[in-house]
Amino acid sequence: MALRTATDLDFLAANIHGRRSRLAEAERLDALCRIRTLPDLARALFAERRFPTVAHLERALVLEQVEELSGLASRLGGAAGRFLDWLRMRFRMENVKVLVRGFSSGMALRDLQPHLIPLPGDLAVDAGALAGAGAIEAFAAAVEPKPLRAGFRRAIDLYNTRPRPFFPEAGLDHGYLTELLARAGALGRAHRDDVLEVARQEADTFHLALVARGRFSYNLSPEMLLPFHVPGTRIREQQFRRMTEAESLAEAASLAVGAAIDAMPQAPEPDAAALEVLAWDRCYRLANRTFRRSHMGLGAVVAYAAIKRVELANLITLAEGIRAHLAPEALRRRLIPRAESFAAAASQGTTRV
Repeated sequence: MALRTATDLDFLAANIHGRRSRLAEAERLDALCRIRTLPDLARALFAERRFPTVAHLERALVLEQVEELSGLASRLGGAAGRFLDWLRMRFRMENVKVLVRGFSSGMALRDLQPHLIPLPGDLAVDAGALAGAGAIEAFAAAVEPKPLRAGFRRAIDLYNTRPRPFFPEAGLDHGYLTELLARAGALGRAHRDDVLEVARQEADTFHLALVARGRFSYNLSPEMLLPFHVPGTRIREQQFRRMTEAESLAEAASLAVGAAIDAMPQAPEPDAAALEVLAWDRCYRLANRTFRRSHMGLGAVVAYAAIKRVELANLITLAEGIRAHLAPEALRRRLIPRAESFAAAASQGTTRV
């Protein structure tokens, strides 16, 4: 079995390098920004397929990524296969987030349905059970699988005190990321560090967003945010506490340099959106470094999945920007990586990979 797994990984890693060459990056991304109509964008991405609306195109992009992750996971067994399989769960989690927002605002399931991604098989949610829950406790009991449910339950008391979807959404992220890091930690020594680097970046991006939005947009107390800290990341619990107790968002962000972000933004007073961009830039940079360093290992496969996630975000931004008639230059400035972010990191010596 070990020989078969190694052979499968060798084949998969080699295949990944071919797939990487076809991603929408660099010059290809620049070319896509020059497209002016949604039908032309759809043709560039899907050849002969047609989509009646931008929402249909975006849904096809998401489902394509789900299908690819499923294929990658099915190639490997053991801890490596379990890790890759869990990456798919993020899409199910996003559907649960849509349903919890609807639950919080009292929306009917028929109004939520257009916003749900029609996921296949084991990723499908029981939307009826979740939308029909009479209380947050019943909603939590219907959340699957167990790691997501465990994270969601962290939010119940906070939600009952202040009924807003921020808390259960943070709980879902906590559950997803805790399991992600656990599965990364279960990998063999040859692959563990490379995969953990990518997984920790995702968790620390979540930590920074918790502080930026929870503390400085919603004015939530540190005590309301601390239960959602994910152990095992670069931002340790004490450091996270200091971020939640900071006097300003700039001070909080400075504590995340070298963990969630590479460098402080150039603006003296950053906002949550600017910090999110910096975190995505760091994710992209680390994934590229891992892709090259691991080369034929599991790290390259996981890094490819992270880069694909950036590509998905970029293509959705492209579709929305074309619909809004943004100029190509303005549209390109919204995509990852941001040139100004990399320039700021270079000035502090953090972009060497």
